[in-house]
Amino acid sequence: MRIAVVHRDRCHPVKCGTECIIYCPRVRTGDETVIIGDDQKAVISEELCVGCGICVKKCPFDAIDIVNLPEHLDQPVHRYGRNGFVLYGLPIPIEGKVTGILGPNGIGKSTSVKILSGMLVPNLGRNEEEISWDDVLDLYQGTELFDYLKLLSQKSVKVAVKPQYVDQIPKVFSGSVRELLATTDERGRLGYYLGRLSLTNLLDRPITTLSGGELQRVALAACFARDADFYFLDEITPYLDVYQRMAAANLVRELAMERPVVIVEHDLAILDMLADTVHIAYGEPAVFGVITHPKGVRVGINQYLEGFLPEENVRFRAYAVAFETRAHTAATNREVLLEFPAMTKRFGRFSLTVEGGEIRKGEVLGVLGANGIGKSTFAGLLAGVIEPDTGAMDKRVRISYKPQYLKGDTEATVEEILRQTTTKFDTSYYQHEILEPLSLSQLLQAPVNTLSGGELQRVAIAVCLSRDADLYILDEPSAHLDVEQRVRISRMIRKHAEVREASTLVIDHDIYVIDMISDRILVFEGNPGAEGRAAGPFDMAPGMNRFLKALGITFRRDKSGRPRINKPGSFLDREQVAAGEYYYTEISK
Repeated sequence: MRIAVVHRDRCHPVKCGTECIIYCPRVRTGDETVIIGDDQKAVISEELCVGCGICVKKCPFDAIDIVNLPEHLDQPVHRYGRNGFVLYGLPIPIEGKVTGILGPNGIGKSTSVKILSGMLVPNLGRNEEEISWDDVLDLYQGTELFDYLKLLSQKSVKVAVKPQYVDQIPKVFSGSVRELLATTDERGRLGYYLGRLSLTNLLDRPITTLSGGELQRVALAACFARDADFYFLDEITPYLDVYQRMAAANLVRELAMERPVVIVEHDLAILDMLADTVHIAYGEPAVFGVITHPKGVRVGINQYLEGFLPEENVRFRAYAVAFETRAHTAATNREVLLEFPAMTKRFGRFSLTVEGGEIRKGEVLGVLGANGIGKSTFAGLLAGVIEPDTGAMDKRVRISYKPQYLKGDTEATVEEILRQTTTKFDTSYYQHEILEPLSLSQLLQAPVNTLSGGELQRVAIAVCLSRDADLYILDEPSAHLDVEQRVRISRMIRKHAEVREASTLVIDHDIYVIDMISDRILVFEGNPGAEGRAAGPFDMAPGMNRFLKALGITFRRDKSGRPRINKPGSFLDREQVAAGEYYYTEISK
C-alpha cells in the first residue's frame, strides 16, 4: 500500500510553479495524478500514483512525501483528510497500570489520545465517508480495546489530560494558582498533591508570573486532582529538575494503582522507572504513524533504541541508538581554554556562590542540580547578561548563549533568522552539520511564531551554534525534544565542540543527555530558592556519584549499555549503596 501526503503548510504552488505537476510522468500521459485543489494546494491521487518519487525530489519546499507502507498495515485508525497523516493502531489503557508511549514527535501519539479521550471519532481512514461508533465497534469486536471503546461511544468515560505545552497556560488563564486549581479538586486530594509537588507557597501567585517548572507542577496537580476514569499525561518532565521528576513519577505510580494512566515521555530514565508496559510508535513524522501492541518496558525501550521490532519483523530505523562509555572511562587531558573566576550573586533572599574553575578546549561541561539552585544564574553570569556582585568574567571571551525560556514572537522565517546569525548558511558544512542534524530544512520557510515548542527549541540551538564564539552555553536544550532528537543533538553538540575546539556548557535535567554529552560535570548543591553553590568541575564518575548520592538513586548499565535507574530497595540498589557506587559504569544483566 502506498500513501501520498501533502504538507499543506509547506505547499506553495504560486512560488514553485507547480513542479510536482510539471514533472509527474503520469500527468504527462494525460492522467490527473496531481492537481491543484480548491484550497490552492496540491492534491495527489494515491490510486494513480506509481511511487516514482520525482515530485518529492522536485518540490522545493519539501511539501510532499510518497511512502510505501509495510505490508501488515491494512486498516487505518484515522486519517486527516485526503493526502493527510494516517494513524495505525491505538494504545491500550490497562487498569492498575502505567502504559507508556515511546516514539518521535509528529507520529500520532496526540491523535491516539484524542481518540481514547472521546474528542475525536476515528474515521478508519475513510475520511470521505460518515463513520459512526458502530462502525468502529464492529472493527474492534473481540479485541482488548472493545470494552473501552464501547464505554467511550456511550460517553461513559471521563478523561483527565495533562497537556504537553504548559507554557501556553498563561495565554488562556490570567488568575492566580488558587483560582485555576479551585475547580479541579474532584477527589478531595488537591491539598495532598499541592504538598507533594511543593506548590503550597505558590497559591496566591498570578499564573502569568510562574516559571516553566512551576507551570508544569500546577498542570500535574490539576490533572491528578480530577476524578476521571482514564488519565493521560503528555510529557511530565519538561522544566522539572530530577528531584521534581522523581516526585511526579511517584505520584503517577500512586494514581495508577486506582485508575489507568497513559503517559507520553521522552526522558527514558523516568519512563523506564515509571511504566509497566510501553507501546512503540514508529513511522514517518507527519506522514504516517504506527502504534504497536504493548511490550515489557525494558524490552520495549531496548527495541526502540535498536530500531528493530522482532515480533513485527519491522526495522523502522537504519541505525541503533547506542550509549557510549567513552567519557566515563578516561579523564580528559585537554588544554584549558578559559577560567571562570570566583563569583557571588544575590537576588533578594537567594545567594549563589561560585568558587571558580576552568573549562577546557573542545570539552562539553555538563551541569546538574535542582531548580532554583542557581544554574541559570551561573549561565547568565558567564554570558554577561547578569552582573556578579563580586568577581567578573573576562570580557574578551566570546560567548553564545541559548537561554532556558525561548521567545518565538517574530513573524520572520526560520531561514531569515539563521541568515541574520551567520554568513555560512549556504555552505556545505552548515547544511550537513547544523541543518541536517536539527532537521530544519523543512522548517526554513515557516514563520518563527508558528513553530511548536520542539521546533522552536531546534531553531534556538541552531542560532546558538551558528555564532562564532569561544564558549557556547545551552540551557535545557532537550526540552520538548523526542528521544532520537536528543541523541542526535547530543552527538551534534559534542562534534561541534571537538571540531571548533570551543568550550560548551550544557545545563539539562535529562540524566541520559548529560551522560551522553559530557566530558566532565559541574554539580550545583545547596537549598533551592535560598542558596546555591557550584561544586566542580568533576570527572564523570566522581561527579555523577556525588549527584546521584544526593538524589538517592543508583544507576546501572544493561547489556545494551543503556543507563538504568535501579528499583529503590532492589538487590542492585542496596549493593551499590553499600559500596558507595551510585553511578555504576560496568555492564549489568
